[in-house]
Amino acid sequence: MARFLLVGNGAREHAIAEAVCKNPNAKLFAFVSANNPGIVGLAEKSGGQAQMGDIHSPSEVASFAKKHSVELAFPSPDAVLAAGVSDALLEEGIKCAAPTKEAARLEWDKAYCRQLLKDYKIPGSPKFGIFEDEKEAHSFIDSLGGQVAVKPAGLTGGKGVKVTGFQLKDSNEAKEYASELLRSKPSGLSSIVVEEKLDGEEFSLQAFSDGSRVYGMPMVQDHKRAYEGDVGPNTGGMGSYSDAGALLPFAKKAHYEQAIEIMQKTIEAFRKKTGERYVGVLYGGFMITAKGVRLIEFNSRFGDPEAMNVLSVLQSDLLSIFQQMADGKIRNAPEFESKATVCKYLVPEGYPGKPTANQPLSFDHARLKKSGAKVFFASVHEKEGVVYTQSSRSIALVGVADSISQAERMAEEACLAISGKVWHRKDIGTPALVQKRIAHLRQLGV
Repeated sequence: MARFLLVGNGAREHAIAEAVCKNPNAKLFAFVSANNPGIVGLAEKSGGQAQMGDIHSPSEVASFAKKHSVELAFPSPDAVLAAGVSDALLEEGIKCAAPTKEAARLEWDKAYCRQLLKDYKIPGSPKFGIFEDEKEAHSFIDSLGGQVAVKPAGLTGGKGVKVTGFQLKDSNEAKEYASELLRSKPSGLSSIVVEEKLDGEEFSLQAFSDGSRVYGMPMVQDHKRAYEGDVGPNTGGMGSYSDAGALLPFAKKAHYEQAIEIMQKTIEAFRKKTGERYVGVLYGGFMITAKGVRLIEFNSRFGDPEAMNVLSVLQSDLLSIFQQMADGKIRNAPEFESKATVCKYLVPEGYPGKPTANQPLSFDHARLKKSGAKVFFASVHEKEGVVYTQSSRSIALVGVADSISQAERMAEEACLAISGKVWHRKDIGTPALVQKRIAHLRQLGV
């Protein structure tokens, strides 16, 4: 039996746990901050164990891993990687398929990442500046005509970036936000990144990296805005979709290849700069523009919700992929089923501003089963057989089918089988939304 440790307890981690446990030799140990019923059930069924604790404490995680003679680990969430959990496990001689703290800096320090790409002449960056001084930041915003994205350099749970024309009304608001970030330092880092505003269509591309080469997964499009029609505040992600095959309906093979090239050159540059291999999942947020593919940011882990899309169609054995990554050589390119997927998140009433927590959920199990959708538990806890909401996204429902529209209907039907003080975006994966994306790029001449 392979004694495998997963650190984290969201829907993304539930999907990882399920994929790993498809291998009959996997014995799952999970270190969690809340008792996710899906992960706990998989651990128990495999003969392993789930334990609650501080997932951001390298010593606590390492102690749990040693106690259970773990052989291979995958610390998952961004803040866990930034805390150095992988490093603590490696120091104990436990193999890790996730990045060290230094490698995860590609995510937790946006200024570092942009500078790396600039220093090694890697294509794909928009015009950008890194600032610790208010006046210099304001001057740069003016130089770009006020059409900018303003970003804290560090981690803010996917909710710190603000863009002119969306969260920011004009250049004055952009300057005010830049000043606010420099004063408050919400991510703990002293610098901010200001970038030119891009126009195009975003996509997520996740890849397995063994330190020498990246192996791409299917493209996914996430929807961060809270409400239908892509309006409202940013969230961790309200849902996502992928098409049958590697490409999204609005993308071309060249777009995929450009993104992979940027990712490949980045891990090579990181190795040249640090002497260290980037081992783990690398996830690029990209935008297709009239001038080609541009990198918005890197993440050093699976996306949430995008993990649910790709892992739902992964045909290769995830445990074996992780083992090969940790050993420094993926032997064969991972294979994916040629199916479309649509993921929709049920979230608590009041989310993202003032979510209503500790509310019971009811499941129409017959209707849920009939929908054919996959169910991944996120920010919930279970007590005496009842599932309760917490303060973040609750449950992800994923339809897998031959077409996006079929997968969307499956996910929608599954959402309707769960009742309580939760809601979801009904438009994700619908033909109208997908056509809107295609029309947008056509309008830009792409």
